[in-house]
Amino acid sequence: MSAGFVRISLLALAVIISAVSVVYAKHQARKLFVEVQSLGYEKDRMDVEWGQLQLEQGTLTTQGQVEHDARTRLGMIIPAPDRMVIVRP
Repeated sequence: MSAGFVRISLLALAVIISAVSVVYAKHQARKLFVEVQSLGYEKDRMDVEWGQLQLEQGTLTTQGQVEHDARTRLGMIIPAPDRMVIVRP
């Protein structure tokens, strides 16, 4: 074997390895891009759900809702005025 043939063979091998590396890198980049897109959609869905939960929390903590739940779920009633005791600091 001549030195020129060995050099050309090594150069060809380097080109093939480089080409395979480029293909692999592009494949990984596309795979990661798809994952980023999927996570973006998931983030948007969670943002919408977060907004809905904040609205629901605001609704549930209104005085009327608290009073309604106290009456229906806990069986609480407002005491008669003569049974109330006002404590001053």
